[in-house]
Amino acid sequence: MTKRVNLLNDYNSPAHPCVLEAIARASGDKFVGYGEDGESDAARAALRSLLRSPDADIHFLVGGTQANLTAIGAFLRPHEAVIAPASAHINTHETGAVEATGHKILTVDRPDGKIGPADVQGIMGLHGDEHMVKPRLLFISQSTEFGTVYTKAELAALRDVCDNNHLYLYIDGARLGYALTAEKCDFELPELCRIADAFYIGGTKNGLLFGEALVLCNPSLRDDFRYHMKQRGGLLAKGYLLGIQFQALFNDDLYFKMARHANEMAQRLHQLLAASGYAFEIDTESNQLFPIVRKQDIPLLEEQILFNRWNALDGDRASIRLITTWNTTEQEIQEAARIL
Repeated sequence: MTKRVNLLNDYNSPAHPCVLEAIARASGDKFVGYGEDGESDAARAALRSLLRSPDADIHFLVGGTQANLTAIGAFLRPHEAVIAPASAHINTHETGAVEATGHKILTVDRPDGKIGPADVQGIMGLHGDEHMVKPRLLFISQSTEFGTVYTKAELAALRDVCDNNHLYLYIDGARLGYALTAEKCDFELPELCRIADAFYIGGTKNGLLFGEALVLCNPSLRDDFRYHMKQRGGLLAKGYLLGIQFQALFNDDLYFKMARHANEMAQRLHQLLAASGYAFEIDTESNQLFPIVRKQDIPLLEEQILFNRWNALDGDRASIRLITTWNTTEQEIQEAARIL
């Protein structure tokens, strides 16, 4: 069978060679466990410098679900709830992990995956006393599950509504690199330390074997956080593997170079498909595309391209999701466009 073009996800290769080489160089050494090693300390120092936030509290976790579950479980009291877009990863793809801890997720359905201040205020107006859960945290993703990107003004407006309603603002950064290198993005990484109470920098979906760097900006969220990590299974015995990878990730701007390349490949594919007459369900700004195809064509396309089926639309139309990554090639883009 001919090898299919893989546009299924953004973790479809083991890791960038620079990351693998960094691990290989350290393979003959021995390290202190649980992230208390020199490699992890050096990675935290490098991130603090990049964030221009010398007192940022940084913790390395294995994956996004684990980061979200651990953070939200640590931040909230038993009766407190999360506000999130209906498309949020914690609501659709984490097997109810957050709600299994007893924290209800209050959702707003938005076609672009982005929540606004009016949405937050509307939910607050519905939860006014002790007979209902108490909203305490706003969860957003940057970029969103639909590939859209919040601007600085949009984030600042969410910060204001959170302050007015005594809410934490937590940003899922699984695809943060793609947002930061998108053409629409009008701010840099350090801004998030002033906007969010906590956020994470995703490595799993941008060139690492595994790993997310959780940044706790609000000092009130830091107490005993390693206890929460241990209890949730997030304190990795071989934590130095995370430290080594994150050092490599931010050496010579590798993180941003990989994300920028993925975005450029997505834009190239968008141009080719649009020129062929394709419409798209969602106007995206990063490394995800949602072209509309005929439902009867999907099985044939799946024989040649790896992708996700997305939404069934009206009539015989449906959308599919195509995702580019750091090692998507121009040849693959041309081949995918030819097949489609």
